[in-house]
Amino acid sequence: MAFPPSNNNPSTPKKNPFRFSLWWMYAIILLLLGGILYFDTNTVTKQVNYSTFENYVEKDHAITKIVVYSDKKLVEGFVNDSLAQVIFGENFKPGKNISAKVEANIPSADKLSEKIDQWSKSGAFTGDVKFEQSSQFGNLIWSLLPFALFIGVWIYLMRRMSGNGGPGGGNGGIFSVGKSKAMLFDKNNADKVTFRDVAGLSEAKTEIEEIVEFLKNPKRYTNLGGKIPKGALLVGPPGTGKTLLAKAVAGEADVPFFSMSGSDFVEMFVGVGASRVRDLFRQAKEKAPCIVFIDEIDAVGRARGRNAGMGANDERENTLNQLLTEMDGFGTNSGVIILAATNRADILDKALMRAGRFDRQIYVDLPDLPDRVEIFKVHLRKIKTAADLDVELLARQTPGFSGADIANVCNEAALIAARHNKDSVSKEDFNAAVDRIIGGLEKRSKILTDDEKNAIAIHEAGHATVSWHLRYGNPLVKVTIVPRGKALGAAWYLPEERQIVPSQVLLDDICSLLGGRAAEELFTGHISTGAANDLERVTKQAYAMVVYYGMSDKLPNLSYYDSTGQNNMFTNPYSDDRARIIDQEVSRIIAEQYERAKAILTQHAKGHHELAETLITREVIFTDDVERIFGPRQWTSRTDELFGHKDSTEPTPPPIDDVEATEVKEDKEVKEDTK
Repeated sequence: MAFPPSNNNPSTPKKNPFRFSLWWMYAIILLLLGGILYFDTNTVTKQVNYSTFENYVEKDHAITKIVVYSDKKLVEGFVNDSLAQVIFGENFKPGKNISAKVEANIPSADKLSEKIDQWSKSGAFTGDVKFEQSSQFGNLIWSLLPFALFIGVWIYLMRRMSGNGGPGGGNGGIFSVGKSKAMLFDKNNADKVTFRDVAGLSEAKTEIEEIVEFLKNPKRYTNLGGKIPKGALLVGPPGTGKTLLAKAVAGEADVPFFSMSGSDFVEMFVGVGASRVRDLFRQAKEKAPCIVFIDEIDAVGRARGRNAGMGANDERENTLNQLLTEMDGFGTNSGVIILAATNRADILDKALMRAGRFDRQIYVDLPDLPDRVEIFKVHLRKIKTAADLDVELLARQTPGFSGADIANVCNEAALIAARHNKDSVSKEDFNAAVDRIIGGLEKRSKILTDDEKNAIAIHEAGHATVSWHLRYGNPLVKVTIVPRGKALGAAWYLPEERQIVPSQVLLDDICSLLGGRAAEELFTGHISTGAANDLERVTKQAYAMVVYYGMSDKLPNLSYYDSTGQNNMFTNPYSDDRARIIDQEVSRIIAEQYERAKAILTQHAKGHHELAETLITREVIFTDDVERIFGPRQWTSRTDELFGHKDSTEPTPPPIDDVEATEVKEDKEVKEDTK
């Protein structure tokens, strides 16, 4: 027999003592009202006219007691059981109902008193007579009850609208509307995040660690005349770990940490945002040294005066003004450091970005190969992986993935392994997870006709053929004609991670994208809507070459890109004649690359047909299949050197049913063709 554990352990935390609440008072009042109604149900009452009341006294002799309320001109007569049975019928049951009575309105108490004397002398009434005043307390309760209910509902709604006041929560009533909603984390917080939980981001962590050292040992810097930085702005694409880095600062610094979102300052009430800013900094000064973290600061820090003619938000600008004042208002070495994160630094106000407010801008970029390896190791700590799992190979398969994307890959792989009742997560599960995230879920139930399947195979084989014979074509990983996501067919490529992109790389990319449309025109005699996604990407890339990068013959070394974002969206920074030249150059670039793709396909038509037939038969092809048909690529990229090439004599990949369990080298950038 098992006994419950004893509560005498001194380490066991004690429960919070009982605290009185105003709601208990409301409950007591309701119980009292219910009691009054309950005890009043022991008497049944019927309203009659005065003449009927006289008949009950004079003729029936059924009234046993009379109570007169002179102030209400009302008389109550208690009747015997025999008359009660006649008046109330089944509603009156002797033994359950204590009494029954009738009520009647009287002309006056004096006349009724004379009448009662006559009844007593004649023997018609021999009971007791009482003259009383009506209960003022009951009338007061019933008259005030609607007002009490209205006031109670109003207080409840106002408490709900005002939210929680103060950093630690708690109800502050209507007066807490202007209080800060920042959450306070201290060194005793159970869920700590440290720099050990943040993989990669070595440069960003170096600057952040220095800020933590400022707070831990400020004299080391102030003794030499240095000043502690007032703020640091974390800038980078979504999912790169800006918020996680701020949480690690809270875990490492061992100082109070206030966390708040930029949207928490913005309210519909005038002056609330500025009031919350003042309250936040007041609390921060009281807790100094401390860190204040504002996530998504672009919600409140957008540049003032932009689009003034379209109805700017004055309340948001007032909040920003108060934030600027507070950041530059406290002492230099007060020990309050502001951290903020955004992925839209280009729209922030210049006054917010100046030195003295945000002294440092820390750029958190997408992780490169070594960083992705470290991120995978962090997320794989809690996952039961197979012994032969190659973490470096997983990192190479995911270029362009952010930390959040890698976390999603690990989670999807664990779910896929659990779906197949596996004991550990293998590399096949990770490959399937990457397929699922990049291309979407396979839709084998989608019905395609033979003509549609043939057109899709020719289109995808065109992409593979053209990219294989281009110097800067992205290395092919896999091509499939199985519908996945919104695409009826898709090709996976593994682009090189370049810092500077030459013009020929962009042209080869355009040519490769046009390979599908060119194959349709050459080998089917007509074109279809399947190249919509390709044409959209081609047009944007050609336009960027001409307008942004200055890679045009007629418009060399010109860029109309505005990095500040201050240009009016309704006007172009060039004339109509220049716009006509831009259109001509974009059309020329696309036409030249289209003819180039057609020439490559014409030269390698036999290999293209064989590739398309393989796709129709097996529905998926890999790098080995393309290499077996066309031979090794003439140009070797850095990606080819990393992965190498398998021997062409190696067995062909398994049939389509086993493709999900095949080791596939994937790519973040999917060339999808929406049909």
